[in-house]
Amino acid sequence: MTAKNPNLMNITVLQMKKCLTLLVATLAYVNSQAQDPHFSQFFSSPLTLNPAYTGKFDGDFRAAGNYRNQWPTINNAYTTATASIDFPILASHIPEFDTWGVGIMALNDQSGNKILNNNFISISTAYHKSLDEDGLQQLAVAFQGTYANKRLDVTKATFEDQLTALGFTGVTQEVFNNNIVAVNYFDFNTGVLYTGSTNGFNSYYLGASMYHLNRPKESFQGGNFLLNPRLTIHGGGYVPIDQSKTFHGSFIYQRQAGATETVLGGAVAFNLNGDEDNPTSLYTGIWYRFGDAFIPYVGLEFTGLRIGYSYDVNNSSLNTASNSRGGNEISLIYVHRPSDPNRKKLKCPKF
Repeated sequence: MTAKNPNLMNITVLQMKKCLTLLVATLAYVNSQAQDPHFSQFFSSPLTLNPAYTGKFDGDFRAAGNYRNQWPTINNAYTTATASIDFPILASHIPEFDTWGVGIMALNDQSGNKILNNNFISISTAYHKSLDEDGLQQLAVAFQGTYANKRLDVTKATFEDQLTALGFTGVTQEVFNNNIVAVNYFDFNTGVLYTGSTNGFNSYYLGASMYHLNRPKESFQGGNFLLNPRLTIHGGGYVPIDQSKTFHGSFIYQRQAGATETVLGGAVAFNLNGDEDNPTSLYTGIWYRFGDAFIPYVGLEFTGLRIGYSYDVNNSSLNTASNSRGGNEISLIYVHRPSDPNRKKLKCPKF
């Protein structure tokens, strides 16, 4: 039996790493043309899920932030971060149980070890119309405008036609005008959301949103590629189990350019301090992205702040490269509540 050549092994390992980089770059290219950034904790990123969530909370203003590192074992495949703030306006000029909300959101998405860098700024508005005299049933219609900037660093990119028997030593035939190329465009989105409660102690909702209604042109090489619309349907609710526990459940279905995503799951909230008005709650639960990953979740909520952490456990055919590690994700949501103890509390979606 002959000994293994260490130089050959080093070359093989190097080629494998480069192949993974190529895979990530290819996925980044597909992602830039077909699928939007998204979060496993979709319920904790309201303005990326549906602009109709704008202003839909019980408080003076809401600030939210999310960070996701997807497939960390594949050379920083995708990292996504977003921050948003929204608040109601003109409360004294509209009916008592109606809400008019406005919000602003910033999102950064990096792919392929920062080869592709996407930045988005969105402004949204939603009007929530009460359908009954107690404000338990509401219907919202919303619009959102987004300015997008996408930058591709060609100097860091490796293309398929560069692969030879000796590794990525060939010369690419891809042609770009500069080493760093950029695409800028304006995008338009819309959404609707129905929320309800049967007794003031539970809550349920069903919503739909459509992104890229104007189908903006998106190409780094001067082509005529039009961004595909994204349809999202989502719903859920919560119901008390007993005085100290509440079950929260939710689902999401998304479709864009033939790619689909379906996520379903729930969590139980445990009231740790026994205070019904200002509870300290511990959330534990799990969601499942069909055909891709289990998503265990844990969260802690106190004084208007909810912190959530989830970890995708990949079970698809990609788990060989990802080592079953789909990605870490953390979320923060803070709702500043009025100090008036006699105010009417609104039952709003949480998950």
